[in-house]
This record gives sequence, structure tokens and C-alpha cells, in this order.
Amino acid sequence: MGIFDSLQPKKNNSVSFKDHLMTLVDVVAPSAVQINPRSINISGVNARVYYAVSYPRYLNDGWLEPVLNLAREIDVSIFIHPIDTAETLKKFQKKVAEVQSQINTKEERGEVRDPQLEAAYMNLEDLRDKLQQSEEKLFDVGFYLAIYGEDEALINKAENDIRGILDARLITMKPALFQQEQGFKSVLPLGNDELLVHSKFNSSPLSSFFPFTSFDLTSDTGILYGINRHNSSLVLFDRYALTNYNSVTFATSGAGKSYGLKLEILRSLMFGTEVIVIDPEREYEYLAEATGGRFFNISLSSSHHINPFDLPAPQSDEDPADVLRTHIIELVGLFRLMLGGLAPEEETLIDMAIQETYALKDITGETNFAELEPPLLSDFEMVLAGMEGSQSLINRLQKYTSGTWSGFMNKPSNVDINQKFVVFSLRDMEDELKTVAMYIVTNFIWGSVRRRLAKRLLVIDEAWWMMKSEDTASFLFSLAKRGRKYYLGIATITQDVDDFLRSPYGVPMITNSSIQLLMKQSPTAIDNIQRTFNLTDEEKFLLLESNVGEGIFFVGLKHVAIKIIASYTEDQIITSDPSQLLQIRQARAELQASRI
Repeated sequence: MGIFDSLQPKKNNSVSFKDHLMTLVDVVAPSAVQINPRSINISGVNARVYYAVSYPRYLNDGWLEPVLNLAREIDVSIFIHPIDTAETLKKFQKKVAEVQSQINTKEERGEVRDPQLEAAYMNLEDLRDKLQQSEEKLFDVGFYLAIYGEDEALINKAENDIRGILDARLITMKPALFQQEQGFKSVLPLGNDELLVHSKFNSSPLSSFFPFTSFDLTSDTGILYGINRHNSSLVLFDRYALTNYNSVTFATSGAGKSYGLKLEILRSLMFGTEVIVIDPEREYEYLAEATGGRFFNISLSSSHHINPFDLPAPQSDEDPADVLRTHIIELVGLFRLMLGGLAPEEETLIDMAIQETYALKDITGETNFAELEPPLLSDFEMVLAGMEGSQSLINRLQKYTSGTWSGFMNKPSNVDINQKFVVFSLRDMEDELKTVAMYIVTNFIWGSVRRRLAKRLLVIDEAWWMMKSEDTASFLFSLAKRGRKYYLGIATITQDVDDFLRSPYGVPMITNSSIQLLMKQSPTAIDNIQRTFNLTDEEKFLLLESNVGEGIFFVGLKHVAIKIIASYTEDQIITSDPSQLLQIRQARAELQASRI
């Protein structure tokens, strides 16, 4: 009872205090309602309600998807009322007898047979058998649709779009003339069917009404990336079924980019994918611990070492000379990065010294070096010392061989990444060495990937560190291009969009990634993002106003607005929220204390 009803005088002509109180109905009720024969206006918002009156003989799966994916504000209600099977079978028996009688009468008169009548008889008999055997059930189904718009012209335009889609599928919709109030109440999430315009369906065609699918971005296999914000359908994809297995993620700090990748990692592990993470901020340590993975803390004082002179074992279809030559080129790029650039003559000296250093260990293009021990950085320094004009190079190299930075890379590798989940943390590495360390770790991972074929995902968080240098950016781009051959997907994440796109390899990295995820962006970077991804102004503002875990998900030429959602258990494992992490640690500490 509304507030106006409550103010009506009672029989005893007295009004109590309670009669003046505002109820919940009064709070949620619209301020005004104007009902017209073909539309209804609720507090200034125009709406028009339609119902379906006829359907084709066959309904294909997903016939509703194009309507749900229209860029229009619509509400859809589907009412399904079960019909008593026993009563239906009695009516079917009478109907079958009528159709059979019509067929027999035509035969007696010698008339040409009616294929439509015979098909109706066969369909009735088939459905009656399935109902009798409980293979099918019958339902009264009401399909109602409400279109919203600022004025009648916009509603008419939306109506034409929807009619065009449904007419092509032989589905006829009509406006609820003089029943707009009942129609609007029927599309509200109240479960009240006040229009009562029904068509009869059995179970099989009724299943085609299932609305929770995405016309734009869904595949039959893969993992759940999130929810389509446009129609609440699921965004399911298998990156290993696409043209390449790479992805890029751009977002501001705190927008949920690492959260989304952690969720993909967790779900990928359940499908047997091996995951390797380069983690600059030690965000993935708890995830590695919770999933039984390995965590390596890479720093100058760490007990974990990687020798940059390690060589990948040549595959059966590879020439050892080519493998060695490629690795020497990669080492020249590493030394260019370590030594602050190389003059042309210095680059030549470095190239020759690397070859001689490998030769000291009997490693040449003609030998099988798979089982040979690789040289160390100190061996390279010794060879370089015997070459004329190398003094400047030696002076710059000594800090890596005998100076402060020697502990990290001048020792044999003792890291095993043949695990389901491996994390390399670089948080404790000095910023000056972080780019060098990421290059060495990535090169080591690449060598290990080539030794054994397996479905893998390499996640590089804060990839802008590698895009700062042309050598590291070039190497990362080569991985993105060559990874598919070794069943490797590269997932790069960055918050510094400008640094990433400023690199000559930034845009090529994006074009060589089948999946792109854009989350909340800063006003300073949004124009660059809009030009790179060819976004509309509406999509630009969507990224500026997105909440945590929201953004735009691209696969190929298609994209949708997405919201990343995790279960409670997943959230407890992958969260990076400091307040949540503090609560989790306190709970774990209390649990351990109670056990003691």
C-alpha cells in the first residue's frame, strides 16, 4: 500500500501516526508514470514493451545473441510455465486423430497429398512419443522485451534494428498495445508475468532461449577471463587456440592488472600449463607457495645464480652452429647493455672474445656442446685481457667479475625451472641492474624452454623495464615471434604505457599479441592508448572511469567491456590489496599460534 493509499480516511475518521510513515514501496516507487498506448514514461525515461507472437518451425541455438549484443539499453524477460503432461497427451491424441482424418479424407477423394499436413502428423507423433517416454516436456513460454530511449525517435530506431534481426529469423514481435503497464511490470525483475502472451515449446527448442552467451568473445574451450559487462555473459578463451599465444596488459597502478594475470595463472595451472613469472615487486611469492611452485629471489646477495654463457641444447632440427651464433649475438646485446653501449670496434672485440671464450671449453659450431660445461664471465674477462685495445672494456667489466656486482652472474647456474610454476623475483635487485637482470633471466628461460617442448606461459610483469633498452626490447620481441614454435605464450604487463609505446618494438609487440587487455588508464596516457588501439571516445571514457578489475578485452578485431571476477578462494590466493594481505597474515599467524 502506497503513501497515498495510507492517507485515505478510515471508517472511524481517525488517522494514526503510522499511517503517515513512508514505506519501502514509497522509496523505490517512481516519481511519476505516464502510460500511452504504445509506450510508457517512468520518471522521464521512455520505454516500449514488445512480446513475441510467432516463431519459425526450427529455432537455432544462439538466435537471441545478436539482440543481447546490440549497443542498446534493453530488458528481456523469459517466462517458462510447465504444462501438465497427462492433460497434454489427451489433447495430443485428439489432435493426431484430426490430422490423420484429414490425410485419409484427401486420399479417399484422390487429391494430391499435402506434404505440410503429413509433416505435421509426423511431428505430432514424434513429440507424443517423447512426451510419453518423458524425454520431452511442454511449456508455455512468454518472451517480452523492453526498449529504452530518451525520446520516441530513438526507440523507433532501436525497434527497427531489433525487428531486422528477429524478422530474418522469422520471429515476429508486436508492441503491447494498451498493455504497456502490464508489459513493464513483466520485464521488471519481480517474476510477475502480467502480459500472459504465450507460445508452446517442448524442451529442445526451449533450450535455444538460453541468453547467457557472448556473441562477440567466447570460445568453446579455455579459461574464464571475466564477465562481459554489456550482457553479463562469460568471456572464455584459450590463448593456445589463437594465431599466437601472446598477450599485453596496460593499466595504471592499482587497476587490477596483476590480479587479472594471477587469476589466469591459477586457472591455467589447472589445465596443465606450466607458468614462469618474472616478478619485479615480489607480488607472486604467496601464489607460488599456495600452488606448490618454486620461488627464486634474484639479487646481488642471493644464493641463486644464472650464468649468461649457458647454451640451449640444439634440437633435432637445429644446427649447433646456428644455435651458438644466435646466442653469441644475444650475448653481444647483453654486454652492450651491461657496459653502457659499445663503439663499433669494441663490439668487434666483444664478438671475437666470446667465440674464443667458448673455444676454451671446446664449444664450437662443429661440436655437440649439450653436455659440455659452459665458461664463466671471469673466463671471458681473461680472454679479453689478452686482446689489444680492450683495456676500457675490462675496466667496465670488472664490477661484474670481481666487483660489487660479481655475485649474481659470475657463477655456474643453480636454478632449475622444470617445474609447473616458477617465479623469479627481482624486487631486491638494484634498479641500475634490474634491466640487465631481466634480460639474463629471460634469456635463461628461453634456453630452458627450447630444451623441452611443453605448453608454457611466460609472464613478464612491469615489462616497461625491458622496453627501456633497444637490446632488451628487441630480444623480447624475438621471443614473441618465435615462442609459438615452442608452445610458449608471452604475457607482458605494464603500467608505464608511454615508455612501452615509445620503444620501436612497442607497437610490434601489441600487433604480435592475439589478446590485449586495457584497464583503467591515466588521463596523461589515454590519448596515446586511443590512437594505438583505435578506440572510440566512448571507449576512451570507459577506460578513464573503470573501477578495479574492469576494462576492455581484445581478441583479434573484436573487443568487449570486461569485468574480472574471482571466487573467494581464488581471491584469497591472488590478492595484492595490502589490507587483505595483512588480514590473511594475521589469520595465518593466529592459526599457527593455536597449533603450538
